[in-house]
Amino acid sequence: MHKALIATAPHVASLAEYSDRELGPDEALIRTLFASPKHGTDLSDFRGESAFMDEKFDPEWNMFVPRAADEPRGVLFGSWIIGNMFAGRITRTGRDVADFREGDLVVSYGPIRETQIVKAKGNYRLRKINDILYAPNAMCYDPAQFALGGVRDANVRPGDAVAVSGLGAIGLVAVKLCRAAGARPVFGFDPLPGRRALAISWGADAVFNPLEADVGLELKKHTDRRGVDAVIETSASPLALQAALKGLGYGGTIAFVGFGKEIKGGLNFGREAHFNNVKIVFSRASSEPNPEYPRWSRRRIEDTVWRMLMSGELECADMITPIVPFSESAEAYMKYVDREPDKSVKMGVKFNV
Repeated sequence: MHKALIATAPHVASLAEYSDRELGPDEALIRTLFASPKHGTDLSDFRGESAFMDEKFDPEWNMFVPRAADEPRGVLFGSWIIGNMFAGRITRTGRDVADFREGDLVVSYGPIRETQIVKAKGNYRLRKINDILYAPNAMCYDPAQFALGGVRDANVRPGDAVAVSGLGAIGLVAVKLCRAAGARPVFGFDPLPGRRALAISWGADAVFNPLEADVGLELKKHTDRRGVDAVIETSASPLALQAALKGLGYGGTIAFVGFGKEIKGGLNFGREAHFNNVKIVFSRASSEPNPEYPRWSRRRIEDTVWRMLMSGELECADMITPIVPFSESAEAYMKYVDREPDKSVKMGVKFNV
C-alpha cells in the first residue's frame, strides 16, 4: 500500500492509503521523489468555494451549466488527491513505451502521492531531467506558463513600464519575465511582506503594500504621472483591479490572469476605467485556441518555459519553500497553503526513497 495527500473535507487534508492499478501498455510507473501543490486555483477547491462544485464548464456552450443531481460534484472530498507537479524516477514501463526506460528521471503534472502512473507514449508533458537537483525549479513549470501567457497577452515590450498585481508563484515569475522582455521599470504589489521582498530580489524596481499605500497613485508618481503601460493582474482581487485601473496609463492594457470570484464590492468602472480608454484582457494560457493562434498554442508556451527553466534563463527554485517531508505534508498544506499563506509562495514536498 502507498499513501497520497487527499482533501477529506473543506480546509482538512490527510494522508490516505491506496493501491496502484495495473499498468497500461502505453504507461509508466514512477516513484515520486519531489512534488508541489498549487497555492492559487486549487485553494478555492480545498476550501469548498470552487465554481466547479455544483456547476461545470460546457465547452460547446462556453459557459457554466448546473451539474445534474446524480452527477459527481466538482470536488469529491475524501478522494480528491491534492497536487500539481511532481518529479520522480521511472520504475516500470508498459510494453508500447519506447521513449522512456526504467531509471529515467522525469517531471510531469500529477498529485502528491508516493507513486504515479502516467501515459508515457505521445505525452510531451512527461519531460526528462538530468538530475533531481533540477526538481524545485521544474515545479515552476505550471505557474510559468500562466505568467508567460499574461505577459504576452498584455503585449509587454522593451521599455514598457509594467506592474504585477499579486506576487504569488505566477506573479513572481511574471516579474522575471517582464524584466527579461526589457520592461523598465517593473513594479509589484502584494500585502505579504515576504513576497514583496522576493519580488525585489527577482528584479522588481519597487514594490507596494496595497493595505498601506494608494498603489494606483504610487504607479502614477513613479512614472511621472503617465501611468504604467501594462498590468499583469494575478490576484483576482477587486480592490487590486481598481488599483490597477487607477495606475494604468491612458490606453494601457490589463491582463487579468487570476481566477476571479464573484465581485461583491471594491470595483467601480465609473472611475479611471471610464476615462482612460483602458483594455482588460482575460488571460488563460491553457485556453485553446491561443489568442495568437496558429502561431502560438499552449504547447508552444509550455515548450518555451520548459526550455527557460532547464537552461537557467528562468531560475525559480528559491520560491519553493518550505520543503517538507511527505509524512508531514498534510499539516504543512493546511498551514502554509490555507491558513498562513504569508509563510510560503509554493511549498515543496520531499519523499523518502
